[in-house]
Amino acid sequence: MSVDLPDVADLQMLFAQFNFVHFDGEIPSFKIAYNARFSNVAGRITYKPPLIELSPKHLRGKPEELRQTLLHEMIHAWLHARGENPGHTPAFKRKMKELGLPSIYHDLGSAAPLNPSVKRYVLRCEKCGMELLRRRKPPANLVCARDRRELKVFEIVEMREVEPARAANRSR
Repeated sequence: MSVDLPDVADLQMLFAQFNFVHFDGEIPSFKIAYNARFSNVAGRITYKPPLIELSPKHLRGKPEELRQTLLHEMIHAWLHARGENPGHTPAFKRKMKELGLPSIYHDLGSAAPLNPSVKRYVLRCEKCGMELLRRRKPPANLVCARDRRELKVFEIVEMREVEPARAANRSR
């Protein structure tokens, strides 16, 4: 991914190492991946499918934060594997303290997308004139909530700066 981020294979090895050293191998296999879309979280876990995702834009060049975030998500996985509540419970906080993790919260701030999409879409109802702006391409067959007619989808293909409209000079 980047010279200052371990690649996914290295993340999998780190997971295996942490699982053995800190969790006695009790965590079942999880896929570890980067998710560049994260803007407000450094990491996330899902159990079905078993997946831990890490934010490259929050963790790039911050190996200690990456380590802490992976361990944080692994505590969730460990509690889940033991049939315990995987939330930020007292058991979760005890394990964090045991691992020397400072807090359940990260102070990494929010981050802009690494590759922001320039595509934008306008959905328009031709009957009532309602318009909606969307970043992602909407699914087919969307209908207007007001009159149940199918919405037309327009892709905005160019963005250019324009001067604001000036009020007409009314001094006659």
